[in-house]
Amino acid sequence: MKKTKIEKLETILWDRWLLLKIYCEDGTVGIGEGGVHGWQRPTKTMIETMEPYLIGKDPSLIEHHYQWLYRSSHFMGSVVQGALSAIDIALWDIKGKRHGVPIYELLSGKTRDKVRCYMHVGMYNPESKSKKGTTDALVEDAKKAADRGFTAVRFSPYNDDFYLHKSFTEWANESVRNVGAVREALGDSVDICVEIHRQMSPTEGISLGKRLEEFSPFFYEDPMLPDSPNLMAEIQNNCNIPIATGERFTSIFEFQQLLEAKATSYIRPDLCLAAGISGCKKIAGMAEAHHVKVIPHNPLSPISTAACVQLDASIPNFALQEYTGEDKPPKKDLIVNPIKLQDGYLIVPDTPGLGIEINEKSLTLGENPKILDTPIGFDGSVQDR
Repeated sequence: MKKTKIEKLETILWDRWLLLKIYCEDGTVGIGEGGVHGWQRPTKTMIETMEPYLIGKDPSLIEHHYQWLYRSSHFMGSVVQGALSAIDIALWDIKGKRHGVPIYELLSGKTRDKVRCYMHVGMYNPESKSKKGTTDALVEDAKKAADRGFTAVRFSPYNDDFYLHKSFTEWANESVRNVGAVREALGDSVDICVEIHRQMSPTEGISLGKRLEEFSPFFYEDPMLPDSPNLMAEIQNNCNIPIATGERFTSIFEFQQLLEAKATSYIRPDLCLAAGISGCKKIAGMAEAHHVKVIPHNPLSPISTAACVQLDASIPNFALQEYTGEDKPPKKDLIVNPIKLQDGYLIVPDTPGLGIEINEKSLTLGENPKILDTPIGFDGSVQDR
């Protein structure tokens, strides 16, 4: 195969997402996405800072470029890794397209033909009318997801104004009531995934976790801040339910500490934050050695979804894929050939690279006015909890 060089990079702020296109001299264009949703502009600037190094380079040297840029950066963390993740995904897309094969073929081949997904329900479902709803509204939303074929649903078990509760007991009682209602409504044929969003202390996490055991959650996600693997391990060891965590981590080193502490049953790497496809393939390998399965974090655009599916298809310890729906605008407008969703499973595509192409018409309006400059869900207000 004739070699080519990277010609230019193009960053695109579109809706809530930061997209990347890397152009090669032979006409191949790779697409990627940077994480750190809510902080897209700094990540965009970081990609532009890295661009001069990449111009004129061989796009096939994916690991080399990551290592050079990572080791050359004085700082570490989410903005740097979000930029590197977008670059990594786009370079893998280029490699797959130039070889005429899906990315998973270059990652040792498929381990599955379809990827099981969970759907957001309740207040974190962007399509739900029950954002500030009741238990009945949550149950109705969960039933709709099950009727669409999803065999797993994910929700936070409390309303989004939970911090107005006067006591932990009141908050915990609401959570137990909601989880129990969803379990009763869906039966045992649908897994329920409980998301706490880092809102509790370790002691509170253990207390609530013990009460949720009777409902057999598939996972109990981020009951506390993920900044102490040892304390997260205490929750894992004192609750008979699987912990899931890792969506905020940016490197293999953080996941190494988490796994060594035996602090989780499922890891949640974000491909647009934790060094792209390359980094998350390594993370999945480390998890496999600890008999831990992978549930990729994916709150972003269809480009992130496509990258996740390539990883999911290539690893033996895949468990479940986060999916937020891509059949309605604005996500529907971004991709020409969205990955097929069938009965709660994404069908692994057999087309080259990521298996998708951007709808260029969706980009003609330039920067979308809905771009967020503050983290999603953070309005700066003072909360008591």
